[in-house]
Amino acid sequence: MPWDWLNIIGTVAFVISGAVIAMEEEYDLLGVLVLGMATAFGGGILRNMLLGIPLTAFWNQGSLFTIALVAMLIVFILPSKYIFYWNRWGIFFDAVGLAAFAIQGALYATQMNYPLSATIVAAVLTGIGGGIIRDVLAGRKPLVFKAEVYAVWAMLGGLAVGMKWAVSNTELLLLFLFIIACRMISVYYGWKLPRRSLRSTTGAGM
Repeated sequence: MPWDWLNIIGTVAFVISGAVIAMEEEYDLLGVLVLGMATAFGGGILRNMLLGIPLTAFWNQGSLFTIALVAMLIVFILPSKYIFYWNRWGIFFDAVGLAAFAIQGALYATQMNYPLSATIVAAVLTGIGGGIIRDVLAGRKPLVFKAEVYAVWAMLGGLAVGMKWAVSNTELLLLFLFIIACRMISVYYGWKLPRRSLRSTTGAGM
C-alpha cells in the first residue's frame, strides 16, 4: 500500500485548501503559510497529543514540510483563474486527504494497542482536525460541524480499522476508496446530519 504517496496527496490537498482560504480572506504571505501548514499538519498534531506521541515526532517530516511549502508558494503565485479550478477539483482531493489521514490515524492507534474508542477518535482528529483549525484561524465556523456529512466518514474508517475489518493492504485500499466514494456521494446529494436551532425559539420567548 503506497501510504507515502497517499500521505503526500493528502498533505498537498489540505495545504492548498488552507492557502486558498487564506487568500480568500486576503491574508498576506505569512498568513497563507501558517494557514496552509495548520490545515495539513494540525490534525496529526492533535492525534499525537491524544495518543501520547511526543510532539517532537512532528518535526521528523522534513520531506513533507518541503512539499507543503512548495505547493503553497506555487498556489500563491498562480494567476487567479487557475486557483478557481480548485473549487471544481478541490472536493475530490480533500476526500482523498480525508480518507488517507483517517486510516493513517486509526492505524497509529491500533499499532499502539489503544481501544476502539481511541482508534475512532484518532481517525477523526487526523482526518478533520486540520480543517477545523483552518476554519477557526480564518474566522469561519467549522464546516464539519455545520454544513456537511464529513467527520462521519472518518469515524467509519476508524471503526473499520479498529474492528479489524480492514487489515491487509487490499482491505485498507478498499476502505480508502470506500471513504472517498462516500464523501463524494454525500457532497453530490447534499447529505447533512440532523440539526436543531434554538434561535427561533429564543426569539419567540422574548
